[in-house]
Amino acid sequence: MSDTAEQSDERSPKEKVRERRRAAFRTADRVLSRGGFTGTLGQRLASLAEAAPSVYDLDEQADMYGNGVVEALEERVAALLGTEAAAFFPTGTMAQQVALRCWAGRTGDPTVALHALAHPEVHERNAFGQVSGLRTVRLTSEPRLPTADEVRDFEEPFGALMLELPLREAGFVLPSWEELTELVEAAHERDAVVHFDGARLWESTVHFDRPLDEIASLADSVYVSFYKSLDGFGGAALAGPRSLVEEARTWRHRYGGMVFQQFPTALSALAGLERELPRLPSYVRHARVVAAALREGFTEAGLPWARVHPEEPHTHEFQVWLPYDSEVLAETAVRQAEETGTFLFANPWDRGGPGLGVTEVVVRAAGLEWTAEDVRAAVAAFVARLP
Repeated sequence: MSDTAEQSDERSPKEKVRERRRAAFRTADRVLSRGGFTGTLGQRLASLAEAAPSVYDLDEQADMYGNGVVEALEERVAALLGTEAAAFFPTGTMAQQVALRCWAGRTGDPTVALHALAHPEVHERNAFGQVSGLRTVRLTSEPRLPTADEVRDFEEPFGALMLELPLREAGFVLPSWEELTELVEAAHERDAVVHFDGARLWESTVHFDRPLDEIASLADSVYVSFYKSLDGFGGAALAGPRSLVEEARTWRHRYGGMVFQQFPTALSALAGLERELPRLPSYVRHARVVAAALREGFTEAGLPWARVHPEEPHTHEFQVWLPYDSEVLAETAVRQAEETGTFLFANPWDRGGPGLGVTEVVVRAAGLEWTAEDVRAAVAAFVARLP
């Protein structure tokens, strides 16, 4: 037996399904989303080479330690969000630690109130406490944003309220505009500052029916990502008052975020703001068409229980819950793609509970080609392959 075959045999069933999923995605004729990050290096570089001349003068000198194209990106973000200034960061994890560390120094309170499902609590290995000397308290673990009453009645003092908008782990959910304004007012009544974890804030304008700058104006500071929705290579920005941003630049250096040259990432972010940002509202609206068709398809297929959450998506991303083990659903999704070229559920399936699987559905440009009937037909083909 060859070394390659032996390695293949040693892989777990989950790893084998993951490899098949990636291969099926590359060759699929139809998907609901095909983000640039899934492409080859050559495809990514070619896409940037095509887009870059329209967003920045390529005859300008390359950036060094945050000048040039990086400064242009920072100015663009500040203008979009209506803030005095913005600073580029290599990661959102760093940006948010720096922002909240700066606020802690100003308020005198290192306690950050947030949701139990917020990104720092779930995905960052306790970085707030381990690295930045911050202490987190959880306002709620309910699958929604905290309420104004929960903020007002919380039994401990805190210096900052951090709101993840939308809250991914709860299903990319957002509060209503009225609920959000009341939340911010409740925090300010307690003399706490409000920081928006706006990694996906760009696509919230449809739900709130407000422009970005009006949404951002509620917060004392805002973090945004350049790759989650805008298809950039990476990177993030912290936006807010000029004095806060200038202090954040100092801490960025101390945290190791003063990178020598960042022009590929900065150019890709500018391209995302130019190309993807205007398209996001159409993705959100079509996600609602897809979600409704999924619900109809599951009903027509006679599944005993299925849930699309939220029923009307707040953004272009939402969850699907089905009454099968996640391994069964993952295998079925991959097999449908391999046999038909249609990859309805291209993201991984996770365990949502005993006999329950959950996956995330994302609708981007590729998904705009799907009609409601296309979705219902794909659901029927998927359900027919379930054991």
